Amino acid sequence: MGKSIALCLMLAASVLVQADSKKNVRDVTGCLSQGDNAKEFVLKGIDGSTWEVQSDKVVLATHVGHTITATGVVSDATLHNMKEDAKHAVSKNSPEHGNLTVTEVKMVSDSCK
Repeated sequence: MGKSIALCLMLAASVLVQADSKKNVRDVTGCLSQGDNAKEFVLKGIDGSTWEVQSDKVVLATHVGHTITATGVVSDATLHNMKEDAKHAVSKNSPEHGNLTVTEVKMVSDSCK
């Protein structure tokens, strides 16, 4: 019984270490579109990922319809990474989806391809 508990604790610790070792900051390149309200936007990454994005530092509205590279902080990164790991365990081709607070934007193209 004691070995089972120790094994469970070791497994939980390794999952947490693995989740914490992933970056909390992401660079996502893709097409920016308007979200449900004036302060919400959706960034569809060229890698198939989708991000609900917002920012207090960058004016995102001027980039709607553009291809951009957004740098930002993943909301609740530890939980996000654990969720994504679980999705990828089921399907390796599952694209990432999350919430990103954008801190910097670089214009790639003034249109989405």
